[in-house]
Amino acid sequence: MTPQAKHNSPPNPSGEPQVNTLAELNPSRPADRQAAYERFVKDFGAYIPFAFYLGFELDLFEHGQSVLSYIPHKDHYNSLEVTHGGALMTLMDVSMACAARSVAPEFRVVTIEMKSTFFSPASGPLKAHGHLLHRTSKMAFVESKVYDAQKVLCAHGTGTFRYVTPR
Repeated sequence: MTPQAKHNSPPNPSGEPQVNTLAELNPSRPADRQAAYERFVKDFGAYIPFAFYLGFELDLFEHGQSVLSYIPHKDHYNSLEVTHGGALMTLMDVSMACAARSVAPEFRVVTIEMKSTFFSPASGPLKAHGHLLHRTSKMAFVESKVYDAQKVLCAHGTGTFRYVTPR
């Protein structure tokens, strides 16, 4: 069962994400990517360069739940022409971090540990569903499941995250 897609943007401590120009952060990025960058920062509450590069989009961020959409490009594939396990692990890591932050958006989180299991080859549009299992004042215990467009479970991950105050 998938959560209904709702969209609440996580604020940073000042209430609004700080948006620089993409050219300031990465001069090699084309200027036409500025709008996509601004939308990413607004949605995620921070610039996460690798997640932006991979093209993750945040569909749900609330009550310990997150859903991320990802359409892998051919340069994200492995030699078997399916999505590389590292890209899937990054997708699960970010979806778990978003689920953890959804109950405390004034914090950032850092990954303490992560375990991944791969069930079937992943290709085409993917959805990662993050779910906060338990939290303390400093730690979050989270899981993520990645499904393909046919709702086949491709990967599962669990992780432990530490809440940190942004600098």
